[in-house]
Amino acid sequence: MLGGALWAQVPAPAPAKPTPAPAKPAASRPASTATLATATGSAADPIVFSAGTRKMTKSEFESIMNNLPANVKGQLGGDTPEARRRLAEQLGEIITYAEEARRLRLTDKPSVKVQLFLQQESTLAQLLFQHLAETQKPTEADEQAYYAAHKNDYENATARHILVRFQGSRVPLKPGQKDLTEAEALTKTQQLRERIVKGEDFAAIAKTESDDTGSGAKGGDLGSFGRGSMVPVFEQAAFSLPIGEVSQPVKSPFGFHLIQVQERGSQPFTEVRPEIEKKLTGQNAQKAMDAVKTNHKPALDEAYFGKPAAQAPPAAQE
Repeated sequence: MLGGALWAQVPAPAPAKPTPAPAKPAASRPASTATLATATGSAADPIVFSAGTRKMTKSEFESIMNNLPANVKGQLGGDTPEARRRLAEQLGEIITYAEEARRLRLTDKPSVKVQLFLQQESTLAQLLFQHLAETQKPTEADEQAYYAAHKNDYENATARHILVRFQGSRVPLKPGQKDLTEAEALTKTQQLRERIVKGEDFAAIAKTESDDTGSGAKGGDLGSFGRGSMVPVFEQAAFSLPIGEVSQPVKSPFGFHLIQVQERGSQPFTEVRPEIEKKLTGQNAQKAMDAVKTNHKPALDEAYFGKPAAQAPPAAQE
């Protein structure tokens, strides 16, 4: 249920007036069972939401709406009357269920207290990571240094190819086409390459002979692509072939390829900077989380928990 996810993520806004404490001693209630107090409206800030015994003024409801995570707000449809209604309906459902759970005194059950405790601690840990991600932004110098050290990752190539499929290929047979063995397909690919080397037009041969019908109709043109876009063996050839040279047959799960790279370059820093910023922000936040974990290791009584398990040696690098 989306509403449940929403309520778990959104901190309750400060109530206009606190309600009297329940008869049950506060110490016996887990902290995570705190709920919105019943609001008191005014002409300037009227009550706009009511579910069970819970009421919210316009400002309280807008505080929730304004503090929703961006992805959740997007799922609701932004900040529109329709989105506010969707949120209110979902909150109303959750609050109604929660009140019934309290009426049945489910919060007194030890298993429920444990679940509420674990949910609260887990949510706070996630919020800590979000906070660190917001405060551990990389500098432009950091981003430039990363770009320089990983420039190959941002290479792109413009290429065309001719594909000759063989038995077991991921490419379907054309109607009436012979299902070539691997040896037959290799021979055919070598013959096509020889024709191109002797002067026949690459694009014309691609249109009549390539089993990649999509690119074949365009003379084998694959357009521009970056690393990670093609199967590894194709990528290796595309980013290592001399410009303009027709490759030897390159075998992939699709068949044999003849590849010709027409241009190769790198995406400019300004284009990939948002991607680098996101990557480094996540890395910085994780480093900060790791530092918190390292500096605040739990103390465990080995008489009760036993000694830590022996760590397996790292696998040998091939």
